[in-house]
Amino acid sequence: MRQRRANSVGDRLLMILTGLFLYAPIIILIVFSFNAGNSSSVWKGFSLHWYQQLFQNRLIMHSVYITLLVSLLATVIATIAGTFAAIGFYGMRRKARNSLMAVNNIPMMNADIVTGVSMCLLFVAFFSGWGSFASWFNTLGLFRLPTHLTMGFGTLLIAHITFNIPYVILSVMPKLKQTNKSTYEAAMDLGAGPLKAFFKVVFPDIMPGVLSGFLMAFTMSLDDFIITHFTRGAGINTLSTLIYSEVRRGIKPSMYALSTVIFVAVLALLLISNFAPKKKQEA
Repeated sequence: MRQRRANSVGDRLLMILTGLFLYAPIIILIVFSFNAGNSSSVWKGFSLHWYQQLFQNRLIMHSVYITLLVSLLATVIATIAGTFAAIGFYGMRRKARNSLMAVNNIPMMNADIVTGVSMCLLFVAFFSGWGSFASWFNTLGLFRLPTHLTMGFGTLLIAHITFNIPYVILSVMPKLKQTNKSTYEAAMDLGAGPLKAFFKVVFPDIMPGVLSGFLMAFTMSLDDFIITHFTRGAGINTLSTLIYSEVRRGIKPSMYALSTVIFVAVLALLLISNFAPKKKQEA
């Protein structure tokens, strides 16, 4: 009995120390984002000055716009593509499905730096050959193609879609395995077309997985830095790359406020993604 209590106390102490180690820096950052002074160590009173300065900064607001636009577009496209890819995987034989799922899991286990560099090299190789192809195509006189392409918003969007799709597939696949194929076949026998039967019978069952994949993809896209850094091109900044460039020049209290806003947003999305599907299942 005493040994169990000792183990319980030790486990709780370990959890507290781990929590302090992980979240103490974030708590300090949040606290000093409300500091009236410029110091990161001396408290000079409560103030919203740095949040006001944050929302008046055009560069930061433009980065927020780019971040949300890329995240939303990439998430929507990745959710649609990942859902249909999961359905395609589910319809295959077990051996082929397991092989494709193993391939699907590689980008998630792979280091972000490897993914970012490889995608950067892919875009560079594509753009280097594009000029010759576009020049040849323009001689046909059908319509003109641009002969010079560079990395920018388009490459950033493609990169985010690419690394988001595996997360959507991984979220949707378990829900597909829980569905009953006989209900879909019964709907077909009753005269419903394949598309109508899917949206009326199958889609409501996998909706929690689709929603979970959507929120997970949006969260991953929102706070990505490494892949974004290698594929964004010149003149494109997301919040993560902007914070990195600003911190290199010197830490400003407005960056504390920006980091606090990002942390709260990501935390809210994670809570929604974890609890929303459970509530729907219980209902």
